Amino acid sequence: MSIPINCEPLKALVRTVPDFPKPGILFYDITTLLKDQGGFAQMIDALAAYYIGKDVDLVLGIEARGFIFGPALAYRLNAGFVPVRKPKKLPAKTARVSYDLEYGTDALEIHLDAIQPGQRVVIVDDLLATGGTMQATVQLVRQLGGEIAGLAFAVELDFLKGREKFPEYDVYSLLHYTE
Repeated sequence: MSIPINCEPLKALVRTVPDFPKPGILFYDITTLLKDQGGFAQMIDALAAYYIGKDVDLVLGIEARGFIFGPALAYRLNAGFVPVRKPKKLPAKTARVSYDLEYGTDALEIHLDAIQPGQRVVIVDDLLATGGTMQATVQLVRQLGGEIAGLAFAVELDFLKGREKFPEYDVYSLLHYTE
């Protein structure tokens, strides 16, 4: 059973940067929240509270900011942590998926032995925008036979409707922005 935690005060710790990484984009910078001891702890506590009791074997963190939340969440859930990386960063054999970004294309990889068939995983990243990065990671989990226990985000940009790409999954975001 999850314990609801009010994360709205954390919004005051998120800095917005106009015109980054290109003109017309409003960037939601979580580094200001991360450097706040209480803010970071509250964010991890809120994520953990949601997933405690949901039988999670592994937490997957998507490079790079998913690496910030993933290990802390895995520790709190008594689960393993698995990094999902950009190409050619992992030393053993990998599975790879290419995907489209808002402004280009990219690829992600995971070790072939990172997930055993049937293991329940939570995939965590800092931000849900259009959902392309998460879609690629979901594909990697499916290729390896994992079961997705949830998709977790620190921030969700509701107006970009990324959540709509995942109707079959439990999507949990702490902070929501509507514009």
